[in-house]
Amino acid sequence: MRNMKNILLLLLTLVIVQCKVGPDYEQPEMDVPVDWQVVDQSFTIDSTAVPREWWTYFNDPVLDSLIRLSLVNNRSALIAAERVERARNVLGIQKAELLPKFNYFGQATRGNFANGQVLGNEITVLSTGASMSWELDFWGKYRRLNESARAQMMSDIFAQRALQISLIYEVSATYFQLLEYRKRLEIAKSTTQLRDSTLDLITDRFEGGIIPEIDVNQAQIQYAISASSIPLYKRLSQQTEQVLSVLVGVPPQEIPSGLPLKDQNFEQEVHIAIPSEMLRYRPDVLQAEQDLISANAIIGVRVAELFPSISLTGTLAAAGDPTTFGSGAAWNLGAGLAGPLFYWQQNLRRVDVAENDTKIALLNYEQTVLDAIREVEKSLVDIQTLREEVVARQLHVDAAQAAQDLSYMRYDQGVTSYLEYLETQRQLFEAQNFLATTQAQLLSAYLDLYRAAGGGWIDEDEKNEAANQEE
Repeated sequence: MRNMKNILLLLLTLVIVQCKVGPDYEQPEMDVPVDWQVVDQSFTIDSTAVPREWWTYFNDPVLDSLIRLSLVNNRSALIAAERVERARNVLGIQKAELLPKFNYFGQATRGNFANGQVLGNEITVLSTGASMSWELDFWGKYRRLNESARAQMMSDIFAQRALQISLIYEVSATYFQLLEYRKRLEIAKSTTQLRDSTLDLITDRFEGGIIPEIDVNQAQIQYAISASSIPLYKRLSQQTEQVLSVLVGVPPQEIPSGLPLKDQNFEQEVHIAIPSEMLRYRPDVLQAEQDLISANAIIGVRVAELFPSISLTGTLAAAGDPTTFGSGAAWNLGAGLAGPLFYWQQNLRRVDVAENDTKIALLNYEQTVLDAIREVEKSLVDIQTLREEVVARQLHVDAAQAAQDLSYMRYDQGVTSYLEYLETQRQLFEAQNFLATTQAQLLSAYLDLYRAAGGGWIDEDEKNEAANQEE
């Protein structure tokens, strides 16, 4: 009995004094700017995250329905969700490695078993029992594996969030591209209709001997230029609809019309968190940090493999015929030690490789932070300058429209040449297309900012879970 107590006391001591080798994670320190370089008076800089459904700022019901449909149907989004579930299951498996493993067995046999040289009577023998094995996590190997698996699960969660943000961005950007093509198709049709009427008028005047044939040729050229744009933008519109359909997870089909390009919200209120806060909302930054945590934990795993493992085993069994079964039982309890012998150098190299992986993960984290700050700065510059450009482009269109109207009156009255009127037509056509392109670029700049600022997809509980990795 004294020996049994000593064994139990020794085993209890081994369980209590378990340590955890390898470096504990420390968040890297980076020189993050206090504020953004580009600050417009219309920009609001605070600690507020981008709203979760920021796309509603555009007040376009078609865009809203497309985004919601894509989040449900897009195959890449569904794959990312399955990866998260897989990571959770892997974490559950890893946690189970910390617990003892129990097995059971049972057997029933019948026969005339030999007793020396004489066969005995036929008897039935029953045997049953249970066994236990438990590798003590004395060096913290499995706790480090659990730490790594937990970080990988969080990494997959943040990767899913990053994919959702990218998906929303792609759907929105493709939708605005479609609006631009539809607007340019509308411009091409209206311009072609006007030039067709002008060509009829010029042809009548030429046949009446009022103007030279060169005016007819010039009118035909201008008509052909705008007319050729119609099939071009029809094709681009249909191709964009096909891309957009796949993004939302449906077969290629016609996309319904929402707000036209000219009615979109070009003067949105810009809310952006300060750089240090913004990084807390970027899923790719949080994902990179979780990858770093995971790699750092693997160092501890590799260090633990340099030391012997300690295992506990135990068995409780009973055997006998049906009349005596259970009257006696046998048990055993033991401990074992096993460790590397001839491949110590190989295990040392594994530690070096784990340290290399951690340094790579650290550099990737730092690069992700720098890219995040650059993307926000670029988006703020784009919004500020494109707003000004849209205003200037609109003035250009208004002036070109007035010039065309005046030039036509002057030409109709014989005050100026047809060449002047053609030039004003060309300038208006060009100005209208430039305006449509710039408006679409401004909308895309807003999208770039919302994506760069984190897209509003990180929940507080997820951030807290990531911040409490060791708990």
